[in-house]
Amino acid sequence: MAEVIWSDLALNDVKDIFDDTAKDSNDRAALFIERLVQTVDRLENYPRSGRVIEEIDRDECREIIFGSYRIMYEIKGEAVRISCVVHSARNWKPEQ
Repeated sequence: MAEVIWSDLALNDVKDIFDDTAKDSNDRAALFIERLVQTVDRLENYPRSGRVIEEIDRDECREIIFGSYRIMYEIKGEAVRISCVVHSARNWKPEQ
C-alpha cells in the first residue's frame, strides 16, 4: 500500500478550488473537495491507475482526471506525492 503525500502547492490548489466554488455554495464546494480527495485515495492501492502526464512522458509522473481538473502526482518508491491540481483549461507546462 502506497502512502499518499500532498505537497503544499497541491493543498493550496485544493483550497483555491474550494474558495472559488464556495462563492456559489459552501455545501457544493465541500462535496466537490470530498469527492476529489476520495478519487486520490484510490492511489493508496492503485498508484499506477492514473495516466502518464503527456507533457512529461515519464512512467512515474501521472495524473488523474477529476471533473475539469488534472490531479498530478509522482510515484516515488512506496509513496505517491500529489504535486498539483490544475484546471484542464489551463495551458500547463512542467517547470524547467
